[in-house]
Amino acid sequence: MRPNLLKPILYLITRGATTETTTPEAVEFQEILTQVSAAVAAGISLIQLREKNLTTRVLFELTLRVAMITRGSPTRVLVNDRADIAAGAVADGVHLTTRSLGADVIRKSFGAQFLIGSSTHSLAEARAAKEGGADFVVFGPIFDSSSKKEYGPSLGVDQLSRVVRELAPFPVLALGGISMTNAKECLDAGAAGLAGISLFREPERLKAIMNAAKEFVRGDLK
Repeated sequence: MRPNLLKPILYLITRGATTETTTPEAVEFQEILTQVSAAVAAGISLIQLREKNLTTRVLFELTLRVAMITRGSPTRVLVNDRADIAAGAVADGVHLTTRSLGADVIRKSFGAQFLIGSSTHSLAEARAAKEGGADFVVFGPIFDSSSKKEYGPSLGVDQLSRVVRELAPFPVLALGGISMTNAKECLDAGAAGLAGISLFREPERLKAIMNAAKEFVRGDLK
């Protein structure tokens, strides 16, 4: 049974500022904890720990601390690519990239309650993730984004709308160059929510972003 993710789903992705030399005492480690605490207070739906350069030991420690902060709240925590660390630290799930194991493998290994998100850049990838047992997909880049240039040119809102229609009612989140200027455009196209790094970077703005997103969809959701 898939978890009930209330719309609009806001998916905060950490910015990957940590390195292999980062320790739990480091400023960048503590900044993530501050950001997570603000996200929980704001009611952000999902958090992805996208700290690819941390050592396994420190990533586990970070996940453990973040899971403790979010425990008892509606905010769910996913670890980028490392389902083993997510499960070991009692986080909620994993976010898969196009280089990760398939959602079907993760589902079989970690069970029905393990939350699985997948990054996708085409309708075919999104459909495969859905059929493999993912709980949602992130689709993009929708707009130009410096962090997503490796995935090619922006796909645009029309492509987002097509994927949403083809996979409905499966949740599709918009990613790539998302701002409060274009967020409504993505939600109007049928996106179940918004994902991003820069959009959620400033902890003090998270509550305002959540309130604005709710206003964008008010009256459109049953």
